Amino acid sequence: MLTKLKRMALGASTALTMTSAAIAGPYDAYEGTTLVVNFPAHPHYNAVMKILPEFTKETGIEVEVDQLPYLKMRERQTLELGQDEGDYDLIAYVVFSKADYVYADQLENLARYFMNPKLADPSYDADDLIDGYVYNIGFAGGNKGYLQGKTGSLFGMPYGSETSVLGYRKDIFEKHGLSVPETYAEMLDIACKIPQLEPGMGGLSSRAASGHHAAHAFLLHLAPLGGRIFDDAWNPIVNNKAGVQAANALKKIIDCGPEGAASFGFGEALGSFLNGDTAMFLDTTVVAGQIDDASKSKVVGKVGWAMHPEGVRRGSQTGGFGIGIPKNAENKEAAFLLMQWLTSKTGDKLVALAGGNPSRFSTHADADVNAKFPHMATFGEALKHADPDWRPIIPVWGKINADLGTTLSKVLTEGLDVQVALDGVAERTRGVMEEAGYYTWQ
Repeated sequence: MLTKLKRMALGASTALTMTSAAIAGPYDAYEGTTLVVNFPAHPHYNAVMKILPEFTKETGIEVEVDQLPYLKMRERQTLELGQDEGDYDLIAYVVFSKADYVYADQLENLARYFMNPKLADPSYDADDLIDGYVYNIGFAGGNKGYLQGKTGSLFGMPYGSETSVLGYRKDIFEKHGLSVPETYAEMLDIACKIPQLEPGMGGLSSRAASGHHAAHAFLLHLAPLGGRIFDDAWNPIVNNKAGVQAANALKKIIDCGPEGAASFGFGEALGSFLNGDTAMFLDTTVVAGQIDDASKSKVVGKVGWAMHPEGVRRGSQTGGFGIGIPKNAENKEAAFLLMQWLTSKTGDKLVALAGGNPSRFSTHADADVNAKFPHMATFGEALKHADPDWRPIIPVWGKINADLGTTLSKVLTEGLDVQVALDGVAERTRGVMEEAGYYTWQ
């Protein structure tokens, strides 16, 4: 038997050990771990690469990045997530991949990580994250199956949030005494005045190429003008008054745009604005860095930023990426710590200062961030109106989107009547939805 003195000494030793364990840092157990992550070759994630050494310095966790072209990510991720043990501990994904990965049970539900006091940082402040992006990129199983709601769960975090904003040439507007448009009527009016005031210059640079680009451009106008692709019972309503108005808005923009505008993809639309060939640009916030880059832009210092013009309501796009933990990841807890650090207030500010797209309201309002990037406050205000349901995130959307974009291209290039075009899209969409089982319970 232990003597009383030995028992006292053992008790003191045990208490010391317990005290040491209690004050251990949150990263101590994972120091020396190497995480393998899959990120896109994209301006935001190029900025992320600059701040990852700070994470390793703080935590002792190494990060190896497999950075791939955006269009090649899905193929690689599908291969990795389908194995019993995958190579990736953390992945970046676009919103349509979220739905597929969750449905296939390939992403971790994040609840148990945020519930774990050893992992969850109490100062994280989730309420500071941009609401529309959390719902759009992170939730599944809620309203409509892909948004927030009482049946929904969180499977990813927004990281690289983009929305639509209006870029405009300050010098051209000042020269002709033009006011920055706040409504759709004002924007469309100025778009068609510009070619008259500045011969050879288009009014507004837009995507329009057949397929995805034409559909994307149409959707930019559909939500703020009060439209949706479906009603709450999945009936196609793309051909109602709001849909016709959105298509006519796109047609007017292209008719008053630069030469060749009807065939513009995103690159061509941005290029025309960078070259000074158009007075306005309505699309994603991610272009700000290129517009301010003298090696790519002829309009450095000449561009102002405003919110997406209002139709019957405010409504701008939700784009960009989210990050999630694969179900078959080897180092899930360490991956969560990286995810948490990247999307924390500290990480979000670091990536913003490095040229990335922050995902927090506080970062957009931060004095240091705005001193370096004066447009951030405007972008943050626009993000308050980012619409998580500006396009439906359902498995059959790819097929519907392609049909919509191909048909709209015929409106822009062949003179197909808008109402006839959208009626056809609505009819074909109903067939797609019926085949997919969306009307089973009706």
